Amino acid sequence: MNRIQAKLKENKKLLSIYFSAGYPALNDTVEIIQRLENSGVDMIEIGLPFSDPLADGPTIQDSSTRALNNGMHTELLFDQLKDIRKSVSIPLIIMGYFNPMLQYGVAAFCQKCEAIGIDGFIIPDLPAEVYHEEYKTLFDQHGLLNIFLITPQTSEARIRYMDSISDGFIYMVSSASTTGAQGGFGDIQQNYFKRIERMKLKNPQIVGFGISNKNNFEQATAHTKGAIIGSAFINHLTNKGVQKIDDFVRGILG
Repeated sequence: MNRIQAKLKENKKLLSIYFSAGYPALNDTVEIIQRLENSGVDMIEIGLPFSDPLADGPTIQDSSTRALNNGMHTELLFDQLKDIRKSVSIPLIIMGYFNPMLQYGVAAFCQKCEAIGIDGFIIPDLPAEVYHEEYKTLFDQHGLLNIFLITPQTSEARIRYMDSISDGFIYMVSSASTTGAQGGFGDIQQNYFKRIERMKLKNPQIVGFGISNKNNFEQATAHTKGAIIGSAFINHLTNKGVQKIDDFVRGILG
């Protein structure tokens, strides 16, 4: 069983953390992952920096740009992660855009990810139909789950289609905007969470975008399996450094 699938079966609300590989410093990647696991995080999304991250807000865009300026690239990330499974057991997901995968060669990219112990991908600009028709078999061969994003504007038919071709979780974007921390979730978002819950999808749902503290983590997970934090964590890294990761996670999980 894929590590993501095993984690989703645990009887708890899950916390997933996103960060940009190669930020704050080029060689921080492995230490950040290790510290996150030791702090009690359930899953980690490793951002593969890209020059045109359309779905990301200013905080993540800036960290991605800085990581690129630091010298991060696909082959270097793979080299940094080559021994990661000697020290880390939780699910690891690469989140990035499809262009770097195409440049690397999708088959070679998948083969490399399997070899180092990556469990899945979040690729915001890979259409569900293209994945289903052209890449699902390849991903499956390498034990890699593809995670789809839905928004409050995604139609029920499309959500059910994505759910039918998924074997992990559905990434629920909390709003139709780009990533970024916010104070809390209002009635519109709460109703959205409840509406998706009532659909009784095959795959659990995890909420991302706009989660930054214990309060909105609990709001987001009241009707879902878990939540993803990105921008708030990157701000913490920027302001407090890698050494204080445990303080951030403790502030979310209590």
